[in-house]
Amino acid sequence: MGTYFPGARPSPKNILKAIFAVVLTGAVYVPLCSAQSQTDWQAAAGGKMAFGAASVTPNTTASSPYALSSNFPLGPGDVYAPNGGQFRARNFPLVAYINFAYKITDNQEQFLLPQLPNWVTTTRFDIQATAQGNPTKDQMRLMMQSLLADRFKLVIHYETRQVPVFELLVNQPGTLGPLLQRHPDDSPCPTTFWSPSPTDPPQTIDSRFPAPCGGLMGMTPSAPGRFRAGARNVPMELIASSMTGGASGLDRPVLDRTGLTGRYDFAIEFTPHYDDPSAQAVKLRLDPTGPTFVEALKEQLGLKLEPQMGSFDVLVVDYVEEPSAN
Repeated sequence: MGTYFPGARPSPKNILKAIFAVVLTGAVYVPLCSAQSQTDWQAAAGGKMAFGAASVTPNTTASSPYALSSNFPLGPGDVYAPNGGQFRARNFPLVAYINFAYKITDNQEQFLLPQLPNWVTTTRFDIQATAQGNPTKDQMRLMMQSLLADRFKLVIHYETRQVPVFELLVNQPGTLGPLLQRHPDDSPCPTTFWSPSPTDPPQTIDSRFPAPCGGLMGMTPSAPGRFRAGARNVPMELIASSMTGGASGLDRPVLDRTGLTGRYDFAIEFTPHYDDPSAQAVKLRLDPTGPTFVEALKEQLGLKLEPQMGSFDVLVVDYVEEPSAN
């Protein structure tokens, strides 16, 4: 679970956390991954497809690395704004577009970053593209894959490796924590941006959890120096895959082994762990009285982590090059 620090010298990891916080509403989201495998979601979205027209332009005028904008969230969550086939994104490094195209999660990101040449995380690009009809978010991802192959000559493949992992388990079988509950079947939970109208029936939303659905949202903590985030209507696999790196301090993939099916609402609050020198530079005052991530996981969600060796699909970048001018 990641966050970032305005004012710090941006490292690639911090930049990525800022990138994935961008949504049009101004709320802070740390998007979650798909519960499907790479093969499954791509096949379900329709397979290989491409934009009708696209422009890729280096951005050299933005005021800061954090001056980012897009017409819908580029993270691997389901939150989306149907847009008539228009893709608009400004001032993102190539790594953000790769992450969008292939649904890269926090679990996978740690294996991707060391492979990349420096310009992939530092050089910024504006991309404008148009597709016919009103494609879904996953279809937009497939179109972005084709664009990256065409303009950046990107070639990737997946390898299954045995790596150190954490298994996410229920701490006491049959018992969940107070901030983890199955999402009510009768509670509306759209993944599109939605504003109620005067004619809509009133809704009661549990204030312990964020109102939007389909992505992990930063929330206001109960005390300064803590980190709080939550989500509604997400599967456990998405929750697990969002835990690596950033505020949690976890240094290996987290695999869902809870056996909990269906979709859940959750929230978690803890004193973050930051070991990045750029984070230390802003002299954060962390709350020493707050729980650690592992403590909060057990007390608030009723879950625990166990270290193991496990199989994990790693995205391998075979080739990438800077694009020529349009």
